[in-house]
Amino acid sequence: MASLDRVKVLVLGDSGVGKSSLVHLLCQNQVLGNPSWTVGCSVDVRIHDYKEGTPEEKTYYIELWDVGGSVGCASSIKSTRAVFYNSVNGIVLVHDLTNKKSSQNLYRWSLEALNRDSSPTGVIVSNGSDYDRERFAENPVPLLLIGTKFDQIPDNKRNEVLTRTAFLSEDFNAEEINLDCTNPRYLAAGTSNAVKLSRFFDKVIEKRYFTRDPSQMTAFTDRKRFNFKSLHYD
Repeated sequence: MASLDRVKVLVLGDSGVGKSSLVHLLCQNQVLGNPSWTVGCSVDVRIHDYKEGTPEEKTYYIELWDVGGSVGCASSIKSTRAVFYNSVNGIVLVHDLTNKKSSQNLYRWSLEALNRDSSPTGVIVSNGSDYDRERFAENPVPLLLIGTKFDQIPDNKRNEVLTRTAFLSEDFNAEEINLDCTNPRYLAAGTSNAVKLSRFFDKVIEKRYFTRDPSQMTAFTDRKRFNFKSLHYD
């Protein structure tokens, strides 16, 4: 079998949000029986048919890099983690829908990865403050927002949580998928989640193989500011 072209996608988010379970589900189409903490980085591969069902269809490897750790960890660990951020073609941002802090921390994760710098210069990271996008370049790395533990949201909190994720999706200019990693039906073929996932991987492949400067890892599209206040945190 001929070697397939591949793309590199980071999977970022706080420890315990379910990144390893998500990656296992995406790559093996199975529920991960005994999840454990990821030390450093774990890589798994998903086979993806680009533009499936069209004359341009082609199969690619999607390397999913599950990066362990916490945004609040020591600078030395962040510096070590920076090696995983080289030559990235896309980023999946993962948060726990029952944990507001994990959603908020996605801003820090994105800045750490997109700047490839453990302490971005001139960027304020305190709660309630703005993230300045002005220092970022024009062309974006494709982003996808995935919320886990959807089944654990209390009924009386569901509207509040979904409103919060909608703000996140808008800030990151990314589509959102909410799911339960213990239920493969959330990503079953033909579902809206499966369509969004396929569309994201197509976008990643297009940036890597069909743009003039595919090696460039850049940030957000427009010169706007992240504002934590828009997330309605209590």
